[in-house]
Amino acid sequence: MRIIIYGAGGIGGVIGAQLFKAGHDVVLIARGPHLKAMQSNGMRYETPHGSETLPVTTVGHPSEIDFQQDDVVLLTMKAQHTLDALDTLRKVAGDTVPVICGQNGVANEPMALRRFQHVYGMLIYLPSTFLEPGVIQTNSAKTIGVLDTGCFPHGTDDRVETLMATLEDANFSARPTADIMRWKYGKLIINLGNALNALCPRDDDAKPVRALLRAEGKACLEAAGIAYTDEDEITARRGDLMKSGKINGVGRQGDSSWQGLMRGNRDIEADFLNGEIVLLGRTHGIPTPANELLQRLANQMAQEGTAPQSMSAVDLLAQIEGEKP
Repeated sequence: MRIIIYGAGGIGGVIGAQLFKAGHDVVLIARGPHLKAMQSNGMRYETPHGSETLPVTTVGHPSEIDFQQDDVVLLTMKAQHTLDALDTLRKVAGDTVPVICGQNGVANEPMALRRFQHVYGMLIYLPSTFLEPGVIQTNSAKTIGVLDTGCFPHGTDDRVETLMATLEDANFSARPTADIMRWKYGKLIINLGNALNALCPRDDDAKPVRALLRAEGKACLEAAGIAYTDEDEITARRGDLMKSGKINGVGRQGDSSWQGLMRGNRDIEADFLNGEIVLLGRTHGIPTPANELLQRLANQMAQEGTAPQSMSAVDLLAQIEGEKP
């Protein structure tokens, strides 16, 4: 099995690095300065155990790949970039190549299934950092991360079993998971805080806002009859697998939304996280003032290039209270 990682940022870069180090066949698809840096100098891969430069095969477009029968494509770009990536991939590889959606949110799998015959969902817990072109970090000092996978919308198959064994060999915890979307909806509740972490400092003032985001999310999922994993299940699955360490004396500083803004990105995935809850709320008549406000402000921050974490969580809470019906 060759694994083609489409979107070789923090998550995709770590997965690719670990597969490469374990001797597995992997190709990365990247873009811009990050692509140029890796093609010129290799990937600098940093962990709590040290730094190394890896000559991982990296291309800038799917058309540069000679697709083979045993290939799978793992999507690890942000959800707002999924549609263009899927259309590009289909033009080059056809609609039979297996597509694994390893992104946050739950909208990627339906987009993929409209275009490809074999679609899988992947639940990812992996503390990665991507702030500098050509440099990928993970603070995992033990098992690198959780990469559970199942068929979309439900089930497992031989391809999942093979993929999970390959990832286990590369120091991930990877289990075939028939109800993978239940797990991804559970993670969606957690990821509702990504926009908050991009807007405000991660301190005690942010906790009430985070609680409101999650409460609205759960209310919407329950109104829609959507099953999701609770915090206890998620905590038990992660266990003590990913012991956190420091790199050059520094721990992980922020999640993927914050990192994107720090790199100067002018978009953010809030429409596919908080926006998913807003969509369900509007569909089922559940008020979602906290998620609506965070979605709007996160998009505004990205579009205007405002400095991340420059807002006050206290002010945010007051605005949410003011927007409640």
